[in-house]
Amino acid sequence: MITSNLKSLNLLECWFENDLTTRQRAAFPFYKSTGTKNLSVVYFEVEPGNSLGTHTDSAEEIILVLEGKAEATVDNEKGELTKGEMALIPNMVPHNIRNIGTETLKVVGFFSSPNVVSTFVEPLMPINQKAVGTPPIEGDRLMTWNEIFSKIVGN
Repeated sequence: MITSNLKSLNLLECWFENDLTTRQRAAFPFYKSTGTKNLSVVYFEVEPGNSLGTHTDSAEEIILVLEGKAEATVDNEKGELTKGEMALIPNMVPHNIRNIGTETLKVVGFFSSPNVVSTFVEPLMPINQKAVGTPPIEGDRLMTWNEIFSKIVGN
């Protein structure tokens, strides 16, 4: 059995350099190199007033709000989601999640692929890349999320 504890994930903080309200912390507890065959999972947190950042994903996603209140924008449609509510986000459709509540927004996203590429409208700092996602292949193997995190933060 493959397991993950959301409380012990190494969350990578990312932001848009030109928009201080686009700031989030995220990690992929499940994806191809952790043993999944047909899906991946992202966990992210967004503080009040901040957003995830507009982006597209290479795979269909279902998001589930664990804590907080979100405004989800999917293409040109907006809606609110609170604890226990879910939404479907089609692949390659621009979307964003904004925290419109007073507590930390905590969300799990379930993707229909073991590898996902998310392409943001601006480069995500500190990695300075628009295209990010499940850990990439380095040499002939997939890097683990902890390896990526260590490279970025220098541990």
